[in-house]
Amino acid sequence: MSILPQLIANSLIAAGTYALLAIGFNLIYGATKFFNLAHGVMAAVGGYTVFFLTTTFAQMNVVVAAAIGVLVAATIGWGLDRVVYRALRKRHASNMVLLVASLGAFTVIQAAIAMIFTSQFQTLSSVASEQVFQVAGASITETQIIIMLSAILVFALLWIFLKTTMFGKQVRAVSDDEEVARIAGVNTEKVLGWIFFIGSAIAGLGGILIGFDTGIQPTMGMELLLKGVIAAIVGGVGSISGAILGALLLGFAENFGIWKISGEWKDAIAFGLLILFLIFRPKGIIKS
Repeated sequence: MSILPQLIANSLIAAGTYALLAIGFNLIYGATKFFNLAHGVMAAVGGYTVFFLTTTFAQMNVVVAAAIGVLVAATIGWGLDRVVYRALRKRHASNMVLLVASLGAFTVIQAAIAMIFTSQFQTLSSVASEQVFQVAGASITETQIIIMLSAILVFALLWIFLKTTMFGKQVRAVSDDEEVARIAGVNTEKVLGWIFFIGSAIAGLGGILIGFDTGIQPTMGMELLLKGVIAAIVGGVGSISGAILGALLLGFAENFGIWKISGEWKDAIAFGLLILFLIFRPKGIIKS
């Protein structure tokens, strides 16, 4: 039996996972122009919220728990912007200061999750049925199909939202030049708050789906952040479409790269791809 269909399926599954982190990251970066490192831990917040709800309230519907998890991640991301980043912006802090602040927020939230839930690996798969499908010679679970479909749906809805609504025009105006947008009458702080809310919600959704697929642990945010950032940079940092393309390229590069070698080389392949793009095409596939 050929392994090629399974490699393609694994690549698409990985791409869907990375895209859910990269889309939110690029949305926030496009408007703020700083690397929000706390974005990765929002995935852990979403996953652990669902874990808490499904273990505390055994009869709670999984979909309801997931919706609450997304909302909690979105609210914490929004609150982080309102309490920390907004105060720093008012003081005209540099992007480096904002980056360090986001790293501090990441560390605090990750430590809080570890203290509350311990560092033990947990799984969410026990609270949902996990049917396995055979598609063109590849085995794909129900959760993995949902991951791929979710990435496509999130991208499509966000793209339509940004292109066709008045709020989307305001987001694009803030992304182009926040100062000019403010002079033109756009409430930039309100727009930035919603951007953090939406971006964090997408990250939370990613963390929940990953929890159903492979499990959760407090440190999951850093690995997901790194892969999401690599996908974002490769595709074009700040570009929603670039996030999808970067995630696809990274997913295929990793899975086909370890076809004949040890899987331990997967991270090395990812960072090798990043270095190549930083050297030869630093603005990524799509220039934002």
